[in-house]
Amino acid sequence: MTEQGVRWTAEQVLALAPDAASRKAGSKLGTAGPWSESGSGEGTVWGLCKGSGSRPYQTVVDLADASGPAYKCSCPSRKFPCKHALGLLLLWAEGDGSVPAVAEPPEWAEQWLSGRRERAESKRVEGGGSSAPGSADPEAARRRAERRAERVTAGATELEQRLADLLRGGLASAEQAGYGLWDETAARMVDAQAPGPAARVRELGAIPASGPGWPARLLEECALLHLLDQGWLRRDRLPDTLAATVRSRLGLPAAADGPPVRDRWLVLAQYDTVDPKLTTRRIWLHGAESGHTRLLLSYGAAGRAPELSLPVGLALEAELSVFPGAGQVRAALGEQHAPPAPAALRPPGVTTAQAAARYGDALREDPWLDSVPVTLDRVIPTPDSEPGAWQLADAEADSALPLTPSARSRPGLWRLVALSGGAPVKVFGECGHRGFTPLTAWPEGAGAPVTLC
Repeated sequence: MTEQGVRWTAEQVLALAPDAASRKAGSKLGTAGPWSESGSGEGTVWGLCKGSGSRPYQTVVDLADASGPAYKCSCPSRKFPCKHALGLLLLWAEGDGSVPAVAEPPEWAEQWLSGRRERAESKRVEGGGSSAPGSADPEAARRRAERRAERVTAGATELEQRLADLLRGGLASAEQAGYGLWDETAARMVDAQAPGPAARVRELGAIPASGPGWPARLLEECALLHLLDQGWLRRDRLPDTLAATVRSRLGLPAAADGPPVRDRWLVLAQYDTVDPKLTTRRIWLHGAESGHTRLLLSYGAAGRAPELSLPVGLALEAELSVFPGAGQVRAALGEQHAPPAPAALRPPGVTTAQAAARYGDALREDPWLDSVPVTLDRVIPTPDSEPGAWQLADAEADSALPLTPSARSRPGLWRLVALSGGAPVKVFGECGHRGFTPLTAWPEGAGAPVTLC
C-alpha cells in the first residue's frame, strides 16, 4: 500500500472545526488574500492573518504532535481551533505554494513550539518515574472500592424491585407514568454510583412514545437491565472476562490493562455526541498489521471540544491497550512513535451477511452491545421497501443491511448516495440490532475517504 503524501486534504482540515460556524468562517480564510509571512516546516505551519485591528493575528499549528494538532493564535477566540487556524491549514492543504517550505519558523512561532515541546518532554520524564495513580495507599483504594460495590449492590437490588413492580402492574402503566418514574429511578442509580444503568433507565422513558410496537421494545430493554442487575449480584459466579464486562456496563472504572499492541493505526471515523454536561468523541482506528479495530474515547466539558482529534484518513504509529471485558474494543492510546499523517490505507471489508453474523457472535460475549464496528465491501445504497428507508445491498449477493433511522436523517446519507452513483463502494460503520450506521465511505479504486457523520 502506498502513501498519498504528508499534506492533508481540505476535508481532513475541516473535520477539526469545533462547530459549523467555525467551519464556514475558516473556509473563507482559506485563501492567500489575508495571509502574509506564512510558511511550513518540520510538522509546523504558521502565518500572519489580517484582522480588524492594526496588527495581524499570529497563527501557528503544530502538526507533529502525536495526539493530534495543537494550535496557537493571538486572536481573542476561545474556540480550538479558531477560524484563523482552520484557514491557515486550508491554505497549506491547497499545496499551491502559498505556504512555502521554510527552514526555520519566525521567533514568535518558535517560542511557542519550543515551550510546549519542553513541557511535553518534562511531563513524559516525570510520568516515567512516577507510580500509578492510587498506588500510594492500596488499602484505602480497596476500602473505597468495597464501599462503592455496596452502593451498587443496593442500587441493583432496588432497580430489580422497580422492574418487578412495572411488570406486575402491566407495561401499559409505563405510558401513563411518563418520564417522571424513569427520571426518579435514574437518579437513584446515580446515587448508587451506577451510571451505566442510570443512562439505560433514562432511555426507557422515551420508548412508550416511540410508535407502534413499543411494549415489545420496552420489555426487551427491561430484560437487558434485569440481566445486568443479575450479572452484578452474581458476579462471583461469572467468568472473569464476563464479570469485567458487567463492571464496565455498570460504569465502574477500570484501567486499560491489555498488552500494548504497536501498529500503524488508520483513522476510520471520528464523531461527537453531545449532552448538556459532556461532549464525547469517538475515534475508530484499524491496525494495518494486527487487523484489530479499536475505539478511543475522548471527553470535553459542555461547550468545549475534546482535546484528542484525529481526522479520517490519517494514520499514526502508536501502541494501544484494550480495556478489560469480553470482546472489548475500547482502548487507551499509549506511546506514540510518529505523528499522524495522511495515508492511502483501506481496511478489508466483509459482506452484509458476514456483518450481521459478526454482531450475533459479539452478543454472546456482551449481551448489552448495541453495535460492532464493521467495514462493508462492495455495497450499493438503495431505497428500501418502507417509505423513506434505505439499505446497503451487496453488489454480488442477495443480502442487504437496513440503515438505522438516525442514519436516514443525516446529510451523510446523500453524500453516500452521491459517492456511489449506483456503483459499489466500501463503507465503514456500526452494525447493530437497529441496523447499520455508515460513518465513512471510499469509492471503488483510488480516492480519499468521505466522512458521513
